[in-house]
Amino acid sequence: MPLDARLRQRLEQALGVVDDHGTAGPRLLDDALRLWQRVETLVAMNLVPAEGLDRDALELACYSLQLPLRRSRTLPTGKPQRSTVRERAEESAELLLGVAGTDTDELLLDRAARLLHEMPHRSPMLDEARLLADAVNLDDFGVVGVALQVIQLARQGEGVTQIAERCEARELYGYWEARLKDGFHFEAVRQLATRRLESARLVCSLLIAELREDAP
Repeated sequence: MPLDARLRQRLEQALGVVDDHGTAGPRLLDDALRLWQRVETLVAMNLVPAEGLDRDALELACYSLQLPLRRSRTLPTGKPQRSTVRERAEESAELLLGVAGTDTDELLLDRAARLLHEMPHRSPMLDEARLLADAVNLDDFGVVGVALQVIQLARQGEGVTQIAERCEARELYGYWEARLKDGFHFEAVRQLATRRLESARLVCSLLIAELREDAP
């Protein structure tokens, strides 16, 4: 059953503004739809029993997870601050209440909020939370992961040199191995992330090679 049209409209309107400067654009709404489509793909892989799965709460959570990304966080030093998955999930649940409106089904909001709070746990009790966690973590891998990193660094005023440095640091400190080990609840999704990682590494290696060619 699709989300209520009024609720969907409110979410789309909220996500139509992509930063705290009032910039309008499709980025966050596209990311919400892409995340929901990925969840549906994981459901179709029969990783959990599809019968009884709370799809409405899952879809609502996919939209909600984009709400905190409208704001930029800064440290007391003025440098950008990245939020953890737990912080993002908790803020998403709070912001959802403000966006949804008083006429939205309270039970649906409660189910979506519980799902968001469960998602960052090491061993979520809800199948929906495990699916959502793997779908979110998969965003870190592949060419999409590189593109999202470019967007994030560009918003912080950084450029291709910093992207290359980030790529090298992740390889040097075993970031990817740790993410593959601890970032997924389903082996099939971990294997998908492993395949996507090959693409990300190729893109990063080409970028680093070009920058070295440009160096004196």
